[in-house]
Parts: sequence; structure tokens; C-alpha cells
Amino acid sequence: MYNREVIAPTEKVQQKLNTLPDKPGVYLMHDIKGRVIYVGKAINLAQRVPSYFHASAQENPKTRRLAAHIADIEWIITGSEVEALILEANLIKKYRPHYNVRLKDDKRYPYLQVTGEDFPRVRITRRMQPDGGRYFGPYTSSRALRETLDLLRRLFPYRTCDRDITGQDRRACLYYDLKLCLAPCIGMASHAEYQEMIAQLFRFMEGETEAVIADLKREIDAAAAALHFERAAHLRDRYQALQQVMERQRIITTAATNQDVIALARDEGNACVEVFFVRHGKLLGREYFVMEGSGDSDEEEIMTAFLQQFYSHAAHIPPEILLPAQVAEAAVLEQWLRTRRGDVVYLNVPRQGSEQDLLDLASTNAAETLRALQAQWEMDKHRNERALQQLQAALHLPKPPVRMECYDISTTQGVEVVGSMVVFEHGVPKKSHYRRFKIRTVTGQDDFASMREVLTRRFDRWRRVTGGELKGARGNQAWALLPDLLVVDGGKGQLGMAVEVLAAFDLTDAVPVIGLAKRHEEVFTPGIRAPLRLDPTDPAILLLRRLRDEAHRFAITYHRQRRSKRGLASQIDEIPGIGPVRRRALLQHFGGLDAIRQASIEALMDVPGISEMLAGNIRAHFERLAQEKEEADVGDRAA
Repeated sequence: MYNREVIAPTEKVQQKLNTLPDKPGVYLMHDIKGRVIYVGKAINLAQRVPSYFHASAQENPKTRRLAAHIADIEWIITGSEVEALILEANLIKKYRPHYNVRLKDDKRYPYLQVTGEDFPRVRITRRMQPDGGRYFGPYTSSRALRETLDLLRRLFPYRTCDRDITGQDRRACLYYDLKLCLAPCIGMASHAEYQEMIAQLFRFMEGETEAVIADLKREIDAAAAALHFERAAHLRDRYQALQQVMERQRIITTAATNQDVIALARDEGNACVEVFFVRHGKLLGREYFVMEGSGDSDEEEIMTAFLQQFYSHAAHIPPEILLPAQVAEAAVLEQWLRTRRGDVVYLNVPRQGSEQDLLDLASTNAAETLRALQAQWEMDKHRNERALQQLQAALHLPKPPVRMECYDISTTQGVEVVGSMVVFEHGVPKKSHYRRFKIRTVTGQDDFASMREVLTRRFDRWRRVTGGELKGARGNQAWALLPDLLVVDGGKGQLGMAVEVLAAFDLTDAVPVIGLAKRHEEVFTPGIRAPLRLDPTDPAILLLRRLRDEAHRFAITYHRQRRSKRGLASQIDEIPGIGPVRRRALLQHFGGLDAIRQASIEALMDVPGISEMLAGNIRAHFERLAQEKEEADVGDRAA
């Protein structure tokens, strides 16, 4: 029987409880450090919020732990329950409170975007924006999404370049010869033909494959009748490829039904939600989502949290969503989903028939997915522990390097030099301890001096925090802990800088340090001339490589952000061979930076002083910048 003493609110919290309004709204609970630890919504704030301190509520272990950590409460009044639901979802995404059930890493899920240009492109993005484009998703796997892109491009050869499409270019790129682009740049496809292809892509993504097949058949017949045999052959190839895809699609029902089918699996404190996407009676795909903070939560709370957070950012909401059990706030959720979709949405719980069979199939998949994830998590844990032990042996460390810090410098020809600090604990990224540095004391490109500055600032912070000078500074835990292994990206030179900095802070014996060179994955250690070379498949070197690559990613992302603030004009200056005179000539000729970025090599050569080689360098420079940006947007969830 439950007989533990009820956790009562503090005097400060009780004062807040006494002033709660009898209105709908959202409440935020803070711990003693001011962090938001829980976000909730209520029809009546004055009735709901005090209930956390009732004996009946504290029979739930999660509620009891939450009540013990509440040091302050704030609230926001809303006009309705639906407004409260929307605000709650946004605040959970913003603060990621510890005691809320939440989508794991939901801010990083990728989408498929079809741009809103006259000749649209198809690409992967991490953010939906009101930019006139069409979005599909979110998806959980960037790798699977890239495979989808490859398939789409074979079926619907859209363009990927960022050139200005006039139809007057002298020649097409290689993708036209590979049948991966319709080449509107040279007029091989008119605006109407290109838009028709994009419309077919939309219908394909929405499950209307029969309609797409019918359209292609009509186009083939029309091209053949007009004696356009080359076009007819291209269309025939797409037609055959699409037929092969259709053969692999699973028919769920003969009715043209659009549904999302959602199932939940739980085990050992983990929860996995599986979503089947049924469009026009076909199972187009499925995605799984891991829910954090679900250990002591009931299934209804988990499912409600998922619906609220997933459909806040879903690119498409179907008219019907099948659930394994009814949720308490179904009416409010349906009202909110209707505002998101612009039409009615029903949350239904099937009891028999084909819909129940489909839900059972989703449940089976959810359980199998969770089992596979648990096996993967256990394998990753074992692999990381083994890698740390092997790293300890290879480097003769006094203990396994549980906490590792890696530092990298990023710049482009000495412009916007920045540094990064990433932290792995037990072989897993500790993102809350990542830090970045804008280089202040170094002029131009000097990686050694930049590394010295970054490490000096890092350990100066350590000294000041441990000395009591920075008691109130936010995020001091990252500075207060010393690494079990310090890794610098580079060879002997960078390692020498690190050794000097550690000596200056009397940390030579306390912090082991190595340099990891990119060329042959060579490991440099202090006082030893020859590098240590580990087997490329050794778990220890694989862990070091992941750590180094993450530091490089974090550094180059910050460098790109800094560089973008300088504007494209400074990016032109970064191109070898472009000085003030040629930059001015380019701007005068094209009238703006966007036009320069989109110009072809031939168009660039029309500018006085721009040779074919220099035009190629300019084109390659902006293509590289675009590729870097795309890679940063796409990047898989950090290693």
C-alpha cells in the first residue's frame, strides 16, 4: 500500500499556485537552477497544476520525482484548448524538458523538398519553411531518404544545378547524357513539359502511381505520333522503371484510402512508435520514432505526446489516423489537426476487419523495430567499451578515456578562423558540452597559433571555474571537467601547441594528449618521433576517427555560419585570382551577387578579364559552397 509522505510545494511554489487563473493555458515547471523540467497544458490552470502535489498523483513515481524538483512555476494563458496544445508542443520542442515524453532528436528529422522555382529542384532539408515549395516527411533516416532521391531522379529526371534556366545555354551538363536531367537549360524540355514531370512526381509521392503511368502512356503515344522518337524512348524508359516500382508496392485495400496507421511498442523503459503511411490504398512507406522520457508514462500519455509533436511538423496529414487505443484528448487533437490540414481529420480505433489487421501488422513491426534497436544499442555500448579499453592499452593510459575532448580549426584562406571543442563520454557525443571559439588573437591562417588560443581559453576557463571565479556562469560543467584524453586534429605541430598549453596550466601529467593526422590516421604522442599506426579496422582508431570527424563537422558548420554573415561579396574575394578590379567587373556585368552565383562558365567568360580557367574556378567555388550547405542541412544525426 502507498504510504509515503506526500511531497509538498515550497513556499515560493505555493504562492504561485495560489494565484493560478481559472483559464486554459500552458504551464512551465522549473528546477532550482531555472531549467524547464516539464511543460503541460490545462483546460483550467487553477485546477490542474496543484494536482501534482496531491497524494493520488504522487503514487506515480514519475510525478513524485517531478514534484520533488519543482522550484518555480510560470504559466501562459491561451484562448482555447487548441491554442494551448499548439503552444505546449512548441515549448516542448524548444526546451526538451526532462520529464516530458518527447520525440528523440525531433529537430533533426529530414524532409524531402520540391522547390517553388519555375524549374523546381528536389532536395533534402531539415526545416520546413513557407517558401512556396512542397514538402514530404519527416523521415527518420537520411540515408534512406537519399536512396529515395536517387530513385526519384531516375523516374523523374529533375535538375540539380542552381543555374538560371533560360533554355539558351550552349550545352547541357553530364546529367543529361546520363538521362538524369531533362536539360531545360538548353531547351530540351519546355517549362510546361518540366512542370508536368514535377506534377507526376507529386502524384507518385502521394501514391497515385496508376495516374502517373496513364499520363506517361499518353505522352509516349503523343511523342511517337509526332515522330519525336528520342523523346518517346526517354518516356518509355521512365514508364518501365515506374512499372517495376509499382510491382513492389503492397496493396493494402482496394479502396482509395489515405491513412496513417500508428502503433506503439514498449520494453525496459523504452518506447518506439511505428507509422505506416497508406496512400490510395497502398502502403507507401513506414517510419519509426523513439520516444524519450517514457519510462514511467502510460501508453495514452506517450501516444498523445507523439501525435502532438509529430503532426506539429508533418508535411502531410491524412483524413484518417488509426490508433491502437483511444486517447483522452481525441476531440481537441482532432480539432487541432483539422486546423493543420484544412479539412476534417478523424482519430479512429479499429476493432475488426482489414484496418485491425493493418494495425496488428504495424504493432508487430513496432515490436520488431524496438527489439532491433535494443540489440543495436547494446552492441554499440559493448563496442564503445571495447574501443575505450583498446585505446587505453594502445596509448598506455592509466584508465580508459571515458571523457574525450577533440579540437579542430576551420578557416578559408585565413578568413573567419574558428575552433571547435567536441566531447565524447563513453564513446557517445555529449552535445551539451560542445563549445565553439571565434579566434581573436591570430591574423591570417595560422593553425598552430589558432590551436594555442583555443586550448588556452579552454583551460583558462577550467582554472577560473575550479577556482570559484565563475560560479554563476552558465554551462560551467563543460569547463570544470578535465578530459581523460585530449585529441587535436593534426600532426606534430598541433600536438606541440597542445603540449605547451598543458604545461602552462600544470596539466602535463593530468591530461594525456595526442594528435590525429588525417593522411594515414596516424596517432602522434608527446616525446615519440614516430607516429603510432593502428589497424584501420581497429575499434580504437574508428572511435578516434568519429571523434575527429565530429569536431571537423562542428568547426566547419560554425565557420560557414560566420562566413555567410560576411555576405557573398567576401566569398568572391576568397576565390584565387579575383581582386577588387575583377570583383567590380563581375558585379557591374551581372548586376548582383545572385546572378554571379548562378552564371554559367560561358556567361562568366563574357566579363572582361575573366578567362576560361578563372570562370571555372568561380563556378567550382560556388558549387562547393552550395554542396557544403546541402551537406550541413542533410547531415545524419551526429555520430
